[in-house]
This record gives sequence, structure tokens and C-alpha cells, in this order.
Amino acid sequence: MRERPHRRLIVWQKAVDFVKRVYEITAHFPKEEQFALTSQMRRAAVSIPSNIAEGAARNTDRDKVNFYYMARGSLSELDTQIEICDRLKYLNSGEKESSQELMDELSAMLNGLIESRRV
Repeated sequence: MRERPHRRLIVWQKAVDFVKRVYEITAHFPKEEQFALTSQMRRAAVSIPSNIAEGAARNTDRDKVNFYYMARGSLSELDTQIEICDRLKYLNSGEKESSQELMDELSAMLNGLIESRRV
């Protein structure tokens, strides 16, 4: 398989970078969160670029948009989890703000991608 159209998408590249960021943030969470918030946040983060990639590989705009919507849903899920972590004081100074900035950027890019393909 040579063609990997998702790799050309800047939103996919930034989403992969964001996964790394989420892994870094969750690495210092309390041990009891390993199978709770840590696991959930990492799965939601990985789901974002994964759905973008799957959408980019689809043939029809309708199929593409459905996967981009799923990526946007995972981003919203992660936004909620980051808010919970902030309220539980699991985030150090700056982690919430930097995460919010990245999520805002990804959200805008996903919205643009959806609008460009919406049928």
C-alpha cells in the first residue's frame, strides 16, 4: 500500500502530535487512574488521527465526512476529560491551556475539512 493520503493532511499530522502530548500529560497521573482517565484519554486521543486517516482513505465524500465527524467527536470527548483532570488537579500549570489551544486548532481544521467535503 503506497498511497497514504492522510499523511499529506496537516490536521492528521497535528493530531498525531497531539496524541504524543496527551501521552506526556497522562504519564504523571496517579497510578489509580491508569485504567480509568489515563486509558480513556489515550484512546480518545488516538482515535482522532485514526479516524482522520480512515476518512481520508474512503472513496466518497459522505464516507470521508462521517469519519471526520467521529474524529471531532473524539476531540470533544477529550476536551471533557481534560476539564475533569483540571478539576481533579491532575494537570500542572500550562497543561490545560496548551491542550485547549491544540484542541481549538484541531477543531477548526476538522471543521474546515468537513465543510470542504460535505455533500
